[in-house]
Amino acid sequence: MNSKNVGDRQLDALLDRLDRIAGQLERLNRTAEQQEGFALVARELRELSESLNTLAYAALGQSPPRVRRRAG
Repeated sequence: MNSKNVGDRQLDALLDRLDRIAGQLERLNRTAEQQEGFALVARELRELSESLNTLAYAALGQSPPRVRRRAG
């Protein structure tokens, strides 16, 4: 009977630990998803900025200076 109680306590401790690990994984997944979203927004903002610069130069009757784009 005594060994069964120890087993139950060990099982409960293991389940608690697994629950904490599952919670940490959920937080990591949410963080990764947010970072992916931020990267997408940053790329869109960069493209918007380039478009606005082109429009501004066109409004002034000039052509924008040629800038090499980085790969990536």
